[in-house]
Amino acid sequence: MGNRLSKIYTRTGDDGSTGLADGNRITKNALRVEAMGTADELSCHIGILVETLPAEDALIDVFRRIQHHLFDIGGELAIPGSKVISNEHTNWLEQVLDHYNEDLPPLKNFILPGGSIAAAHCHLARAVCRRTERVVVGLSQEDAINPAAQQYLNRLSDLLFVISRVLARRDGAQEILWEQKKSGL
Repeated sequence: MGNRLSKIYTRTGDDGSTGLADGNRITKNALRVEAMGTADELSCHIGILVETLPAEDALIDVFRRIQHHLFDIGGELAIPGSKVISNEHTNWLEQVLDHYNEDLPPLKNFILPGGSIAAAHCHLARAVCRRTERVVVGLSQEDAINPAAQQYLNRLSDLLFVISRVLARRDGAQEILWEQKKSGL
């Protein structure tokens, strides 16, 4: 790592701008900054989820790797034109997804977020992942982004959904199924 921050505040952002890793400055409300921020927020939610898991849980290594990938996506967004995430990253997600989905019963209904603390945190991470993906798709319509990063986010939300189902079962809880009759007044 090149330069380390020895001083946390610089005052350079007081005017509403922020610096990208390539040295360019853009407004803090730019879609690129929103994409970077939501990827960071997603990593934070995954970090909270990890803290609900037992120390020996194999999912911790999966989630830590995902957090590193999300940091890489943030780096790609901070350096327009850079590419770190590749199809191999998405392939890895698919392998993990297939592994955890293998023993789950088929879905017959929609599932509401919840079931256990860990499952609820995983559902929240899934929802933030979907928002991150929407922001990245919006950014891709006005600026070039790595398509592999967009695919990664799409697959990651699928994985988070599957793992939320796994966590609810593993924690001895029931998945909360949506029932149309309970929607009425």
